[in-house]
Amino acid sequence: MRRTLTVLTVLVGLVLSGCTGLPESGPVVDAGARSSVDDERASDINAVAPTPGLAPSAVVNGFLDAMMASPIRIDVAKQYLSDSAATAWEPEAGTITYTDRGQPRDSQLQVSVRLLDAERLDQSGGYVGQLAGAAGTIRFDLTLEGAEYRISNPPDALVVQREWFTQRFRPASLYYFDPSGRILVPQPVYVPRGKELPANLVRRLIQGPAGLVSRLTRSYVPAGLDPRAAVVISPDGVAEVDLGGEPVAISAAASERLLAQLAWTLRQQPGVRALRVTLGGEAVLGPGGDGLYSVDAADAYGPAGPDPTEELYAVRGRRLHTRDGNELLPVDGVFGDGTTPVRTATANLDGTLAAGVGTGGRSLLVAELAEADPADPDGGSQFLFRGTDLLAPAWDFADRIWVVDRTASGAVVHVVVDGKDRVVDVAGVSGFDVGSFLVSRDGTRFVAVVRDPGGDLLRVGRVEVDGLGSVVEVRSTQLIAVDPGPSLRIEDIAWTSPTTLALLTPIEGQKIYAVRTIGVDGSPSSAESLPTPVPGPVIGLAGSPVESLPLFVVTPASILDLSDGSSYGFVGEPATSVGYAGS
Repeated sequence: MRRTLTVLTVLVGLVLSGCTGLPESGPVVDAGARSSVDDERASDINAVAPTPGLAPSAVVNGFLDAMMASPIRIDVAKQYLSDSAATAWEPEAGTITYTDRGQPRDSQLQVSVRLLDAERLDQSGGYVGQLAGAAGTIRFDLTLEGAEYRISNPPDALVVQREWFTQRFRPASLYYFDPSGRILVPQPVYVPRGKELPANLVRRLIQGPAGLVSRLTRSYVPAGLDPRAAVVISPDGVAEVDLGGEPVAISAAASERLLAQLAWTLRQQPGVRALRVTLGGEAVLGPGGDGLYSVDAADAYGPAGPDPTEELYAVRGRRLHTRDGNELLPVDGVFGDGTTPVRTATANLDGTLAAGVGTGGRSLLVAELAEADPADPDGGSQFLFRGTDLLAPAWDFADRIWVVDRTASGAVVHVVVDGKDRVVDVAGVSGFDVGSFLVSRDGTRFVAVVRDPGGDLLRVGRVEVDGLGSVVEVRSTQLIAVDPGPSLRIEDIAWTSPTTLALLTPIEGQKIYAVRTIGVDGSPSSAESLPTPVPGPVIGLAGSPVESLPLFVVTPASILDLSDGSSYGFVGEPATSVGYAGS
């Protein structure tokens, strides 16, 4: 299926972007980086060198087959190229994956090969998208060298099949900072399975963000380092990371953020509990001048927020409540005591404030989740702006409030910063019929369900924020492939991790629903698992990017924990909405 292919595509780019050069021959060599962590190995595949007298189509097939050698090597594939092409070829510049390929079609000294369900990644391993139409056909020019046909224009990409990748790569994330340097932003990637995982992750982190990601994030890894960093994991879980380079002056704040990037990136390797990092032969020191940096110390910069509350909030009887077992208790303040009734409300990440939509759906208000001051003329709430039909608001880590207003002319996206409202144009979302939306806690991703007569569309855009934390724009949104078939309906969406979403879709009227997971980068690797069926009726989902928190399906009378199937009913009347802080 296409979504499986996408996974492969992403995987390819990472292995290439993570290497300073692909191995020319022999077993895979890690270019100097080493770790002590082992993992399963995929079966070996021998590449076959060209034999004399091959026809042009056989040369092309041989070249494509040779790129799928395992362990990875490109020396045999180069033998199918002309001398000049072999020298100029840059397979690390990108990746193309496909589920199958058609038979080569010869036209004199040109051979065309149609790649089925082809997709591409850029040099950094970022998912670009599907190669539709003519872009899915590769045209090879051939020339005679001596008496043998050789390819003169190989694509600057590694071109491989899906099965090859799924056996050899795994999903991961590289962690950069938002432009203000206050929170880590995960960038989904795929890395080779095996003992070199830590080294491959650090190698990619050294290479830094590329393309659009470079405008949306910043890295505290010094520029100009050799990607062949040495990484050794000790038996007691300490990652010794030698970044190489020359001695360089680095501030205490930059040192701490560099360590945080490495900690969050390397903690994906089970067992890593701390780091020792050297740069230019000198130790990179953490807070307090300590050379040993615990990965837990980086939690203050985590993508879920520095100190997020784990409370579950619900609106019942036009009041905001928190969950206490099977009970719902009104929050402190005007949203909980009935002074300011709300249709829906969302707490900020630390649970000190809430943004609420008035019962008519037209007004957005914010209030402290604390006892109201009787002398406050506003009753403890602040009016932000008036709209037409406001969806439930969302918060990011900087206490920016996001909300979508469904007007007669389509959706209008608002962001409120320090009480000041502004409209943000979101391509593919603004002016359309929007059913629900989310904003990532790091403030870099905007997700929306766009209603369409042919079926709902899931769109994800990257939010550009300047170094002062001001939202600049959402340049574009990417259409995420959810499921083939007509009339798809997405009733709700929720975070399940900083890079994955849960989708609630009806599959038999209101009798049966399905909950599925999908990645936000456009690569549906996380959608490989089968959807979870849930009996209806269903109100929505309650999910969090904090992966330790359960994903709940909200029904009119209870919440269903999808992690273990347990169900919790609430004492008293049912809630009309349930959710975690932020969204």
